[in-house]
Formats: sequence, C-alpha cells, structure tokens
Amino acid sequence: MGTNIKNLFPIFVALTPNSIIIMKNLAPQRVAAVDVFRALTMFLMLFVNDIPGLKNVPYWLMHAKIDEDMLGFSDTIFPAFLFCMGMSVSYAIQNRYRKGDTTLQVIAHIFWRTVALVAMGLFTLNSGGIEGGLSHQWFSILMVVGFFLTWAVYPKAEGSKKHLFTAMKVAGVALLAFLVLYKDLNGEPFHQGWWGILGLIGWTYVVCAGIYLFTRESLKKNIIAWAVVVLLAVISHSDLIPGGYGTRIILLPFIPSDWTLHAFGMSGLLTSMLMQKYADREHPRKFIVMLFVLGIVMLIAALCTHPHWIISKILATPSWLFYCLAMFFPLFGLFYWLTDVKDKTSWFNIIKPAGTATLTCYIIPYLWYSVQQLLGWYYPEVLGAGVPGLLRSLIFSLVIVLLTGLLVKAKIKLKV
Repeated sequence: MGTNIKNLFPIFVALTPNSIIIMKNLAPQRVAAVDVFRALTMFLMLFVNDIPGLKNVPYWLMHAKIDEDMLGFSDTIFPAFLFCMGMSVSYAIQNRYRKGDTTLQVIAHIFWRTVALVAMGLFTLNSGGIEGGLSHQWFSILMVVGFFLTWAVYPKAEGSKKHLFTAMKVAGVALLAFLVLYKDLNGEPFHQGWWGILGLIGWTYVVCAGIYLFTRESLKKNIIAWAVVVLLAVISHSDLIPGGYGTRIILLPFIPSDWTLHAFGMSGLLTSMLMQKYADREHPRKFIVMLFVLGIVMLIAALCTHPHWIISKILATPSWLFYCLAMFFPLFGLFYWLTDVKDKTSWFNIIKPAGTATLTCYIIPYLWYSVQQLLGWYYPEVLGAGVPGLLRSLIFSLVIVLLTGLLVKAKIKLKV
C-alpha cells in the first residue's frame, strides 16, 4: 500500500461479515460496533417490514406517503442498511488484497456479488404468482430454495462431495431460470420496476466498491469522492444544471438507482476510513467527536435543504439524506463507544446472527410468510393492532434472528 506500517494509525481489517481491527500493538481485535450496528439495523428492518398490516399503531412508525413531508421511523431503516453496507466495503476489499487477490480477481468478485444481489432483488420484486398456476407462496418457496442452492456457503470438499455441491449449485441456477421462464410463458414476464431492496443494495455496493478501487486507503481521496457523490445527489434532484446536458454527462445516467442511495453507502465508507485512521479504544474521543461533528454538519445541511425538498424516502430527496445522516454518524459513534470502548457487546448477543448472517436473515421471512399462508396459520385478532400487535412484530423479528442463528450453526448460510 506504499506506507510503512510503523507509521500507520490503527489499521482495520474486515473478514466479512465480521470486522477485525488491528490496534497499535498489532493484536487483532473485532470492531464490535460494525456488527452490532448492522445487526440492530437488520432486526429493525424485519420489524418495520412486519408492521404495515397492523391497525391502530403510531403513525410515526410507518413509511411516509410519496407526497408527505415526513420522516417516519420506517423511512430510516433502509438507508441505515446502506450505511452499514458502505462500512463493509473497504474492509472486504482490503482483506481480499491481503489474501493475495489481484485487482482483476477483486473486480470479478465485485461483479458477481452485484449480479447476485440484483438478481435476488428482481426475484423478490417479481414474486407474485400466476392466476391458475404457481401461487405467490409456492413461487417464494421455490425462489428461496433456489437462492440457498445457488449462493449457500458450501464447505470445502474433494471428490464426490465436491461434485455433489457443484450439482446443487447448478440445480439452484436451473430452478431460478425455470421460475423466470415459467412467468414469461404465462404472460407475467420479469420487470425491472424499482429493482427491489436487494437490487438497490447491489447497485450502491458496486458504486462504492468501484470508487474504493481508485481511492483505496487514502482518506483525502475518499473524502473528495464522498463529497462528489453527495453533491451529485443534490444536483440530481435540482435544476442547477441544464436537463439534457446534465442527464447525459454530469449525472452519469448509465449508473442505476439514485445518487442519494449511493451517498448513504459512501457515508458508511467514509466512516470506515475515519476509523482506520483515528479510532483508538484507549483514546476514542477524537474519532467519536469527528462523527458528532459530521452529524451536526449534516443537520445543518438538512435544515438548509428542507425548504427546497420535502423529506421523502420514496422520492429520495436530499433533505431525507441529510436528516438520516445527521442521525447515523453520531449513532455509530455511540455504538463504538458502547461496544468497543466500554465492552458492552454482550448486551446485543441475542441479535448477533442478524449482523453476521444478514442476507440469510433477510431472506428467511419470504419462506416464513409463505408457509404460514399455505398452512392457514392466523394470529388471534388481538395481535393485529396496537401495542399487542407491535409486540408480536418484535417477537417475530427476534424469532427470525434466532432461527438464522440456528441455521448458521447447522452451516446453512447465504453469502454473495
């Protein structure tokens, strides 16, 4: 990397999905805050995805409507997920280089990971059933089976076992291809729509990873890249440049998704770079103060942009971006202080699987809901509204996380 290790500040190494920090004494230790922040975000995503059918729940918990100037609690979870994903980018790429991968191999990994996320996003987006044919529930079940066959973590093996695992992967690809063809032949071809949650994560991932291949460990370059992406997010929602020219050149229309979403990922990437240079468990103040200052700057930006744009997740407005970042930067600083400095990681052990097997945790509900509907399982009416309903959704989210943990122990886990 062109720098003598003796002159470096603490260096972070990420072994996805775990995050590892090498402190000044070169003893490897986990950066617990990354896993905890990701685990809590995944847990809350399960929760907010389960509450829309409830009645008589606080309105502020829900997603705001497209024309509503409001930041609902549910509107903060997906961007927090993008923020977490951005933090993992530098760790994962640095680790691949340390293992000896060439730049071409790293690019290939980024490509195939993006393909996997976008493909899964499109499948979840197109999981509706066929009238008189394959129902939504059975489509979802087969879809999940295809995901696990194709992208499961298979143990290293030789001989017949290796051939068996290869055959299982091929079977997974074939099953997913069958589902695409089946829908197409029955007049319901796959459509791109809004890419689905995983698809949007995939596009933000490839943008952040692509940028990091050029910026690498240079904090200065990463700050510039972050500022440019944030600026593009603002410009793309404004009339600051001529429409035709800006659309063709400045806003790079060949890059899918919205620059606002990419700005969330780049903000997470910036946070990880600040950690690499300034985080120190024995003297954490400097790093934490930086994050709180960034939070204040984002709050000022939010207040300045709010008169021009409503707060809207659906429209991905700059004010939504800045209000969310005003929370995320200091929140991560708080988690870093709580877990890595004060060693309170055990407080979050119950949701740990959501941070270490996040993709598995996200996919399981598709199977859960489908089986529940096929078997005709219904909750008592009292659990469909108000506080009892919210408690039911919280318990459901916890059950999914615990089930994920059991699957991981059984060596069943998705990884792209």
